[in-house]
Amino acid sequence: MENDLFYLRSFTPDDAYALLAFELRNKDYFKAFTFYKSDEYYTIENIQVVIERYIRLKNQNEMERFGIFLKSNHTLIGTIALNDILPPLKSAYVGYQIDEAYSNHGYTTMALALIIDYAFNTLDLHRLEAGVMPANIGSQRVLEKNGFIREGLARKNVKINGKWEDHYLYGLLNPKDEVI
Repeated sequence: MENDLFYLRSFTPDDAYALLAFELRNKDYFKAFTFYKSDEYYTIENIQVVIERYIRLKNQNEMERFGIFLKSNHTLIGTIALNDILPPLKSAYVGYQIDEAYSNHGYTTMALALIIDYAFNTLDLHRLEAGVMPANIGSQRVLEKNGFIREGLARKNVKINGKWEDHYLYGLLNPKDEVI
């Protein structure tokens, strides 16, 4: 999957150093909106295990996690995933992170559009869902620009920085399934 600026590619073991560098560069930036990661997370050995898990879950059709790589120099600038793929329900949760240096430039919105197309037209999923903290206005805009609708609020849903945080629940239906 690609556009004029970047391509999405599944992670391989060769991406461990790039993923570690991405995580370290953005450690403080991601802290406000993601679950706690211990210092042990930020080691090459752990990142190798993380990538092995991505590959295993992809092979089990439970998750697909992609790196967002610039076409110009192949730098990893983000990640985007279909998590908790549930074939009987034909649904998945989307999740994404973009390098702070590339935030607010439309990269995440464009990457999500590619994932939506892949989810609906290649995997033939029926529904995509996402959760986002009320304070994360940027992520809400990314979802809404891609047609997601806010469907509710999950109270005290995810522990962020030691505190249980509310999350808005967003959903998007495959347009093919809306035709009656």
